[in-house]
Amino acid sequence: MRYILFIALTLLLCTCDPAPEATETTTSAPDRAADAEPTTMLTAAGVDTETVFNFEDIIWGFTWLPDGKMLATVKDGRLLLIDGDSSTEVAGAPEVRTEGQGGLLDVLLDRDFGTNRYVYLTYSRSEEGGEKGFTSVGRGRLSDDGSQLEDFTSLYDGGPATDKGQHYGSRMVWGPNDGYLYFTIGDRGNRDENPQDTTRDGGKVYRIAADGSIPPDNPFVGVAGAKEAIYSYGHRNLQGLTVHPQTGEVWEHEHGPRGGDEVNIIEAGKNYGWPVITYGINYDGSQITQEVAKEGMEQPVHYWVPSIAPSGMAFITGDRYPGWENDLLVGSLKYSYLKLVHLDGDEVTGEQDIIKNIGRLRDVRMGPDGYIYASIEGTGIVRVVPV
Repeated sequence: MRYILFIALTLLLCTCDPAPEATETTTSAPDRAADAEPTTMLTAAGVDTETVFNFEDIIWGFTWLPDGKMLATVKDGRLLLIDGDSSTEVAGAPEVRTEGQGGLLDVLLDRDFGTNRYVYLTYSRSEEGGEKGFTSVGRGRLSDDGSQLEDFTSLYDGGPATDKGQHYGSRMVWGPNDGYLYFTIGDRGNRDENPQDTTRDGGKVYRIAADGSIPPDNPFVGVAGAKEAIYSYGHRNLQGLTVHPQTGEVWEHEHGPRGGDEVNIIEAGKNYGWPVITYGINYDGSQITQEVAKEGMEQPVHYWVPSIAPSGMAFITGDRYPGWENDLLVGSLKYSYLKLVHLDGDEVTGEQDIIKNIGRLRDVRMGPDGYIYASIEGTGIVRVVPV
């Protein structure tokens, strides 16, 4: 059935209007002043939103500490400790390169945080005085009072550094079945070399141990010249990563160009095709490739044409949202909504925009209280509650 769809879409891409609406940047808020559109949040029947932390800047990622406080990354390089509707800046966060889409990106607690206090961060690390940068993953110890990130050190640097400011990625999760750290790095604006070359970083999902060492069963261990931390390749700009609560599979989503945003299930050593196959086209309307499928390259579980500019991703767990259990949440930067993707196993059965006009949604997580939380650029963090 999927191959019939591939053929149909190939014909569509060849005959469609060569100049559809341009996809907006994935970092800078669009100028809506001239549009005079209402900013009221429109929600689907059965849910509503409440702001739990007001913040006017870009919260890129967030998580919870065992005591209920939150840690949040701000794109400009600040790490915040949030207590209710107030926050303090945590000292000791790494210096970041904030050009373009770079900055302080994702945040994740160690699986044994209660004992070791380790916090992991992904960020755009500067080189050559900030003229160049690359995506880096590092960790430090959060002091007992939460005021300081101590002994922060890099664990993996996805070089080489470049002066390009796009496609850093980056998200992190712990693999529940193996205990390893999975993280993503985008193609860094070099689609013709990085994604398909396992001797180069960029356009990949990676897997490392908590201390930065390489798992011996990684798929490219022992392959001449290969980056042995690579777990899968052929990706574009990956800003969603989550673990299925029942199967333990790692799911990922990534930005396409104009069209071709993808949701994928990540498997060891697999090639996900970018830019050899894609459902997207160039920003100027020209085609990247005629191919949407090729032997040896994985097909997405789901894709969007036109692009929604996805950011943030989580499975719904718990019983607060009856009928939505194990469905997938995806935020949209371009269209300012929170999307619910209905699933039957790994098959998509439908989609629903459960909150519209919410603003540029950067991250979405399930909270320890069983509610959905999302970070909204220029708003802060909101909670989605049944009504």
